[in-house]
Amino acid sequence: MGLGNPGRDYAHTRHNAGFRALDVLAQKLGCKIDKLKFQGLYCQTGYEGKKLFLLKPQTYMNLSGRSVLQLSAYYNIPPQKIVVLFDDISLPPGRLRVRPNGSAGGHNGIKSIIAELGSQDFPRVKIGVGAKAHPDQDLADWVLSGFTAQEEKALESALSRAADAALTIVDDGVPKAADRFNGSQP
Repeated sequence: MGLGNPGRDYAHTRHNAGFRALDVLAQKLGCKIDKLKFQGLYCQTGYEGKKLFLLKPQTYMNLSGRSVLQLSAYYNIPPQKIVVLFDDISLPPGRLRVRPNGSAGGHNGIKSIIAELGSQDFPRVKIGVGAKAHPDQDLADWVLSGFTAQEEKALESALSRAADAALTIVDDGVPKAADRFNGSQP
């Protein structure tokens, strides 16, 4: 699952790092995220003998869990098999952090998924988008802002590594993905 907000106005904002990483993953897997179902855009593809579903909720960030729950309930996917890629303001642009589970940490998309699934036990790949430029800046304004040219360059590399981290979780599990990708940067 990649988190973000639908529409062109949000396409290159900090909050859409999850959508962008999922697009990179879809390209690597040769599938197009273009089927509308589960209140989201998704595709189904095969990978190493496994069936994978890539989902971009179209509910806007704060209601992402609705879409995630619909797909996971339909295909009977337990939370531990759901990998979520999303933006993290506590990491510098381009840094990654892989976690097996945890709290929402203030992220409303993750908060929604936890509430809908009734579990925080799902792996995640956090993509650093940088902290607010000024402490008094509104958080919503910050995550809905774009990147500087330098930040965008760091992010492009991170999106590919985030896609690789998700596949490493599928192949080898969260601990190996964390060892390989935590703190990684271009």
